[in-house]
Amino acid sequence: MLLPIGHDNLRGRRWPWVTVVLIAINAAVFLATYSTIDTQLEETTQVESRLLILAKAHPELKMTQDAQAFVQNVEEKDPEFAAELSSGGHAEGDSENARAPRRDSPSELQSQMDTLCQQFSDEVVPSILWTYGNVPGASHLLSYLTSMFLHAGWLHLIGNMWFLWLAGTILEDTWGRLIYPAFYLLSGVAADVVHGVVNSGSMVPSLGASGAIAGLMGAFLVRFPKTKIRMMWLFLFKAYKFNVPAFTLLPLWLGMEFFSGVWYGATSGVAHWAHIGGFVAGVLAALAFRASGLEQKAEQAVTAKAEWWRTTALPSSGRPAPPWPR
Repeated sequence: MLLPIGHDNLRGRRWPWVTVVLIAINAAVFLATYSTIDTQLEETTQVESRLLILAKAHPELKMTQDAQAFVQNVEEKDPEFAAELSSGGHAEGDSENARAPRRDSPSELQSQMDTLCQQFSDEVVPSILWTYGNVPGASHLLSYLTSMFLHAGWLHLIGNMWFLWLAGTILEDTWGRLIYPAFYLLSGVAADVVHGVVNSGSMVPSLGASGAIAGLMGAFLVRFPKTKIRMMWLFLFKAYKFNVPAFTLLPLWLGMEFFSGVWYGATSGVAHWAHIGGFVAGVLAALAFRASGLEQKAEQAVTAKAEWWRTTALPSSGRPAPPWPR
């Protein structure tokens, strides 16, 4: 296992309060939603799978508009997801029963479909993943923002927040507490847009902060290309530490994401194209930010505030001016 554990510019001039707040918001949202998402996912998958099976076996049955749009999108634009739901998205034994020849009358079949459509409207449509996750086949503007604050598990959350800390703290220290969060959010939106374009029509929700963080990584490459990133390689119960410059490590990571996106697509369960979209957006935005002269102005403003805080605010309060720890 290869992990980044730090870099040369991790120490800043001020505490990275915006980054801390972003981490706290992500953690709070996760704690508030994770158990509900887990419960809803099990319930909604049952409804979706039965709906797909019945609709495929009896296409003549009438469905509600939401349910029909779901079935059409899945069958036409996301056949892999349709096959997964039809084969493994239901309780044990349901698959054989659903595929067995049915002797129900047309009215009984329509009654079953009506029940499933009602369950779809009551359980699937208002679920957290469908409402706040980014579903390319049924996305809305709010989901581009809310999806970056949802996470699928503890490891997903912890990994993303660690990368946010590594890349975000120094960019906050460089750009300030207004430009930095705006850049973060715009990178996340750009990542979701690219993911939606590549996976057009997909009904699989995507969630997580990794697209926005990839944007920070792209900006980190532009702003600090020669910074040495401290890596740790865990092999045979031993830890080996070494340094790699950002201009080597980050393009290599991007290349691996591109290869995975082309080779595996969505089957890996990772939104590789969101990472690519966020990273490229971060690079382009950072280059434009530098060329416009705004980066220099932001740097000067942060330097002036840090100097005022060091020489005026802290001494007058009788406290030393400690650098925040690594």
